[in-house]
Amino acid sequence: MITNHQFDGTKWIDVVDATDDELAELDRDHGLGERTFDEARRRAARPTMQRFADHAYIVAFSGSLAEIDMYIGDNWFISVRRHDDEGREWDPAVALARVQRCGSSVTTGIMLATVLEELVDGYFDSTDVLEDQLEEIEDRIFRDPVENTRAEQQVQEELFAVRRKLLELRRAVMPLREVLSALLRREVASVDGDALIGLRDTFDKLLRAVDIVDELRELVGNAVDAHLAVMSNQMNAVMKQLTAWGSIVFGATLIAGIYGMNFQHMPELEWYFGYPFALGMMAVLSLSLYRVFRRRGWL
Repeated sequence: MITNHQFDGTKWIDVVDATDDELAELDRDHGLGERTFDEARRRAARPTMQRFADHAYIVAFSGSLAEIDMYIGDNWFISVRRHDDEGREWDPAVALARVQRCGSSVTTGIMLATVLEELVDGYFDSTDVLEDQLEEIEDRIFRDPVENTRAEQQVQEELFAVRRKLLELRRAVMPLREVLSALLRREVASVDGDALIGLRDTFDKLLRAVDIVDELRELVGNAVDAHLAVMSNQMNAVMKQLTAWGSIVFGATLIAGIYGMNFQHMPELEWYFGYPFALGMMAVLSLSLYRVFRRRGWL
């Protein structure tokens, strides 16, 4: 679907889930050349920019990692976007409303700068969501050792899912610095004046987003280490309990084993109180060991 927005001599052409025929039509109408929409037909791996004789091609990603292919000329701006495998897409409504408020001063450079700023703002929304998820996982790690023991695999899966999302977000954020740097060096003639001022602010926001993503990746690594440490402590506690109970049972078993040996000449074999004495020794030894281990926190 193709939507045209006119602004006093400039136009914004928004294309959603374009077919090959629609892209070919745009190609013919603007004389963009054979290679122009090659990248629009397949998913890009990272943000990038290519410069041609009369236009520039820019790829960027939204906070939800939806791809936006942009083409900027002297008096036209084309955005090509599509739904990804998970049904996500970037909504340009906010950026379009901001461009409309500019009135007669709208240029294609302002359109591009506005779209890029909205995309960068979306990165902060994504990092906020991931940060909340990470805090919830950290609370579960230290909340209840019994619950963590039962849900160790689930916690690990969620931690690695957050790490994977951060890695994908970083791949979308980091290379965009190079694109913005090239635009700020005025390598695209259509980007000048107020557009450059807006891009400088966007570049500062992007640097903050990069720092936040790196900090969250470090926090995820710390959470993974903390989870492994909690699991190790739980295992040590279990081993202490098993050792303590084994020692308690060993004392009683030792006495029973000694008096169970089949020798004819053994003390106390014919003693009237031998049997209750042996049981008493087992009970006293077991209770003493239990209190010792209890005092040390092993039970």
